[in-house]
Amino acid sequence: MDGLFITFEGGEGAGKTTVLHAIKEKLANSGEKVMVTREPGGSVIAEKIREIILNPEHTEMDARTEALLYTAARRQHLVEKVIPYLRDGYIILCDRFIDSSLVYQGVARKIGIEEVLNINLFATEGLMPQKTFFFDIEPEVGLQRIAAHGDREFNRLDQEALEFHLMVRQAYKELTEREPGRIKKVDASPELEEVIDHTWKYIEQIVNKHKMK
Repeated sequence: MDGLFITFEGGEGAGKTTVLHAIKEKLANSGEKVMVTREPGGSVIAEKIREIILNPEHTEMDARTEALLYTAARRQHLVEKVIPYLRDGYIILCDRFIDSSLVYQGVARKIGIEEVLNINLFATEGLMPQKTFFFDIEPEVGLQRIAAHGDREFNRLDQEALEFHLMVRQAYKELTEREPGRIKKVDASPELEEVIDHTWKYIEQIVNKHKMK
C-alpha cells in the first residue's frame, strides 16, 4: 500500500483530536492527499457500534463484551475505509486505533494486553500504523479540560474513577517503551499551538521520509 497510516492516542482530555484536525489542515494546505477518521467509528456500521459502546447508560457492559465490540468496529472501519484509502495513496490520520484497546481494555479493564492484542491482530490481519503519537497529560488535568469544555462529547469512559485514568496513562507509557520506533510521546500539557507545532515538525519528517521510499 502506498499510503501512510498515522494514529493519534492519549487519555481523556489530552487534546489529540484537536491536534489531529490542525495537522490535517496543514497537510491539505501542503497539497497532500489526507483523510481523517476515528475509532470506534469511521464507517456507518462502526459508528453504530460506537453508539452502543460509549452510551453513558450502558454501565452494565462486560469488559470482554466491550473489547469485542471495539474490535468488531475496528475490523469494519479497516476494510471499509482505511485499507481503500491507503491503497489510493492517502495519508490517513486516525483518532485512536489498536493501542487504545490494549490500554483501555487490556490494562485498565484488566483483561490482559496479550489477550486483547490477539483478537485485534485477528481483526486487522496484522495491519499496524507506521507511526503513532501518544499525547501525554496528567489525568487530573485532562479531566479538568473535559469539564471546562461543555461542547465535548460526554461518554461512558468519562465516568470512570481517577484510578482508571491513571492506569491508562501508565499503560500508554509502557507501550511507548515497548515500541519506541513506532510510538512517539508528545507532551500535551503546554498551550495547544505549541503542541500542534511540535507534532507538525515530526509529521513533516515522516511524510518526507515516506516520499523518498
